[in-house]
Parts: sequence; C-alpha cells; structure tokens
Amino acid sequence: MVKHRSLCIVVADGGQARFVRPAADHALHTLETVEATSLHQQSSDLKSDRPGRSFESANPARHALAPRTDPHAMEKERFAQFLGGKICAESGQGAFDALVLVAPAHVLAELRGTLDEETAKKLVGTLAKDLVKVPDEALQPHLQEWVRPVHRQ
Repeated sequence: MVKHRSLCIVVADGGQARFVRPAADHALHTLETVEATSLHQQSSDLKSDRPGRSFESANPARHALAPRTDPHAMEKERFAQFLGGKICAESGQGAFDALVLVAPAHVLAELRGTLDEETAKKLVGTLAKDLVKVPDEALQPHLQEWVRPVHRQ
C-alpha cells in the first residue's frame, strides 16, 4: 500500500509563523499560528537599561555608547531559534513527512540553521518570500511546486 506523504508548510517572518497543511482536496489550511511576544515592543522595552557612557579624551564631555547589537535583531534571532525548535519537536513526533519553509531570505537562513539532522532530511523545499500576511486561499500559486491546485468535487 502506498503511504501518502504528509506535508507541513511553515510560513514565517521575524516575528510570526503559520503552520499550514494541505487538506484532502489540496486546499491549504493554517493549523497553528505562533507570534513572538516581543513583536510590537519598543527597543527601550527589549533591553534592560540605557546604553553606557564614555568620556571624550579631549574634553570632559560624555557620550553615549551605541549598543553592539540591535535589540529587535536579537529578538528575531531568538524567535527563529524557538521556531526551529518547535519544527524539530513536531518532526520528532512524526507530525509530518515533508517540510517546506517559506520566509524572507535572512529568516530562512536562520531557520535552516536551527533544524536538526532528521528534520533537515524532511526538508523538500524553501521559498525566500514574506508570505505571512497572505491568506491561505492565496498561498497555492506561490507553492505550486509542492502543492497541487485545489480539487473540489
């Protein structure tokens, strides 16, 4: 007996992700949505205190030191790590046999780096586009390489 491949499509950006699956008629449906808790916070809310200050060598003036990392960029990296862990956990539970990742190029690179060996073997494709806000019914044209057109009886 032929076993049908169960496909999981993860559509993500730096702060949101959707787990999308095709139904029996190939229509795409979002099963779960994940959002970073820090998605809409200001930089001042993300870091613990003000940047450090330093004296100028020529006079007694003091200047603020620029932070070495952007707090929003760090939160996006944390979200990619969290999302990668969630994808690997679902893969380990046998939730899917094939995986497609859809995200902007920089997020896609981070996500691919978080996948364990078993999950990486299930990766059948990637698409470097930001489609998080695209509704389920409009995703199929972007994913036609992996999902057949909707077939209603």
